[in-house]
Amino acid sequence: MSPDLIIYGLVAAGLVLWLRSILGSRTGAERERPNPFIITPNAERVALDKNVIIPPTAQAKIAELASNPTRVLSVESKNAENGLMEISSADKNFDIHLFLEGAQEAFVMIVEAFAKNDLETLKDLLADPVYKSFEAAIKDREKTGDVMSAEILSVRKAEVTEAKLQNKTAYITVRFTADETTVTHDKNGAVVAGHAERVIPMRDVWTFGRDTRSKDTRWMVHQTRGDAEDGIPDA
Repeated sequence: MSPDLIIYGLVAAGLVLWLRSILGSRTGAERERPNPFIITPNAERVALDKNVIIPPTAQAKIAELASNPTRVLSVESKNAENGLMEISSADKNFDIHLFLEGAQEAFVMIVEAFAKNDLETLKDLLADPVYKSFEAAIKDREKTGDVMSAEILSVRKAEVTEAKLQNKTAYITVRFTADETTVTHDKNGAVVAGHAERVIPMRDVWTFGRDTRSKDTRWMVHQTRGDAEDGIPDA
């Protein structure tokens, strides 16, 4: 054998040993690495584009708010959280943040519409039994000639105290803490209640309801009461 072939053989053997020390060798016991371009039937698709943001689910939003309340919004108890979870399962469009934003708007509209004797606005926001009680109070005020004005200056808190799904109807009870100015004048213009320039803190507990089977996405007020009378009505 020529000296050149012996040298080439030694070099080749050295390269094999060097590559094996770096890359290792397969023994047949190694775990097969999945092909990143092959998606098995049960595999979840993962967004490769890091700029794509997958929005949180309704349940995740509820859990997050229950664990980390904001300055204004909160879920008071585990029972309330569980009730909201049940509602979100029945109503695929339910969003806790959108609901609470709408509830705050409805609270302001209803308080101010009641003061203005605005039955048309109240009719769109109140369940029939509640509407009738508001209507009766307004008619009594009109008979006496009293004039009421009210303004909600701010809603400082909106807290879910209870939530449940009953016969496919969702009920959510919210405690509102707000700052209000209210005054009532008699027919002669004299102040009989309240003060136009005095800010009064108020806490009301309202129950909103909606049939989850209905295409009508509005939540109607089913009950209004003072904070001491917490609870959900049996429907």
